[in-house]
Amino acid sequence: MIPADLPDRLCAVAGVVAVALGGSRARGEHRPDSDWDLGVYYQGELDVPGLRALAATVADDPDVVLTAPGGWGPWVDGGGWLRIGGAAVDWIYRDLDRVHRVWADCQAGRYEVGVQAGHPLGFYSSAYVGEVALCQVLADPTGQLTRLQGQARDYPPALADALVAGGWEAGFLLDGAAKAAVGGDSAYVAGCLFRVVGVLAQVLHARERRWLVNEKGMIASAGLLSGAPPQFARRAQALLGGVGSSPTELAATIDAARELVTEVVG
Repeated sequence: MIPADLPDRLCAVAGVVAVALGGSRARGEHRPDSDWDLGVYYQGELDVPGLRALAATVADDPDVVLTAPGGWGPWVDGGGWLRIGGAAVDWIYRDLDRVHRVWADCQAGRYEVGVQAGHPLGFYSSAYVGEVALCQVLADPTGQLTRLQGQARDYPPALADALVAGGWEAGFLLDGAAKAAVGGDSAYVAGCLFRVVGVLAQVLHARERRWLVNEKGMIASAGLLSGAPPQFARRAQALLGGVGSSPTELAATIDAARELVTEVVG
């Protein structure tokens, strides 16, 4: 457990406007050893020294490192990995003004996929809003995050249409993978297949107006959706777990992937 007063203490730091519990614990899908993911939503200039001072009073190691905004990359904005009472508690920054801009994009059917450390599929901008929709708000003195959550729980039809339309990429990737398979380039084929499966997971979630915020667990989650092809999760995992190395093996894997793509995208 995180200290009960920690969200309010975080909101007392200049720039912090809300704190939310995210990840598997917010969704009730966690294991006993799962991390506690705290979204630290801020506006304007964030008082990082103030956050570091607070961290030193609650963390098992008072020398915990907190980044400045942007310290972890362009989309996962920064933060720190703490241990509090032996539990892993991650502080993850989110620029609330940027989240609002992404929400406007989602409503208009716009999204982007950015390069981000820790996200091998790429970071889908719509994840910002999905995080808000699925989180548990722990402290929100201004009410901004709570109001946005109320709006974001209604998945925008335009975003669903855009993500489904983006499914064309899966076939394009397989065409490229087939060319590489002739030369036995299993690494390139494996990379294409991972993205193919990720694109299909996005399409399946979008069709059912379900937020998808991370690659972790995306195959299992997609497989549980009513619109998923039979045995989607098993088949997708088999593609990634047995790519092959010879041109013949790679071609067979790509053929199996084409069947899955056809069933999802058409």
